[in-house]
Amino acid sequence: MTDHPPETPPGWSLSRLSPGQTGRVLEIVGDDPISCRVLEMGMTPGVVVKMVGRAPLGDPLEFELRGYRLSLRRDEAERVRIEPPAIG
Repeated sequence: MTDHPPETPPGWSLSRLSPGQTGRVLEIVGDDPISCRVLEMGMTPGVVVKMVGRAPLGDPLEFELRGYRLSLRRDEAERVRIEPPAIG
C-alpha cells in the first residue's frame, strides 16, 4: 500500500501576487459559502486579475478585475488559483 501526498491544485494562489502583477483565474477551490461568494463577486475562471495592493499588515488584499476593485481577506484569496504571471 502506497500513501500518496494530497493533490495540490494547479497554479498559484491569488495571494502570492505582488502589487502590479496580474494572473488569470484557473479555479476557485471549495464549494463552501465563502468560495461561492468569491465566484458571485466575479472571480470566475478565465478572468484576468491584477493585484493593486495590500494593507500594511498584509490583510486585506486589493485586486482589480472586470473594471472594478475588490478587497479579499488573505484566506479568501488563498481559494483562488491562478496561472502564474509571466516572468520577464
